[in-house]
Amino acid sequence: MLNVETLFDGSVTQQVHGRLLVKTQGQGFTEITEAVSRWVFGTGVLHGLLTIFCRHTSASLMIQENADPEVRQDLLKAFDRLAPRDAGYIHTAEGPDDMPAHIRTALSGVSLSIPVMEGQMALGTWQGIYLVEHRDRPHSRDLLLHLIGA
Repeated sequence: MLNVETLFDGSVTQQVHGRLLVKTQGQGFTEITEAVSRWVFGTGVLHGLLTIFCRHTSASLMIQENADPEVRQDLLKAFDRLAPRDAGYIHTAEGPDDMPAHIRTALSGVSLSIPVMEGQMALGTWQGIYLVEHRDRPHSRDLLLHLIGA
């Protein structure tokens, strides 16, 4: 059985754009859930769809468990197995961590779509939004936010 609830109330649709600059500490996960949540709430949009886009080829976005940090540690180990630094890549001009970073970004993606309901992101209980830095050095990463809704 399929149970569908309609939430559209006939309000005028609007679009809101924003930008979030995230400073990373090098390879690892930086949780951005709270910053994005504050931005969504501040737009006044109650129901809609949020898109977050990372404008980089060596960093990615993920929705992942935010309760146990061991999950993120295991994900980094899995990335190391899937895209090791010493795999003999042709592209090495930007250092040994660059090509693995590109592969890891290709595997995990640079955009997220998140429903917004009652002015809040409709994330699950244990879900958080993360910018994943795949390079070894700290970087400043530019994220674009786009919310469409009413």
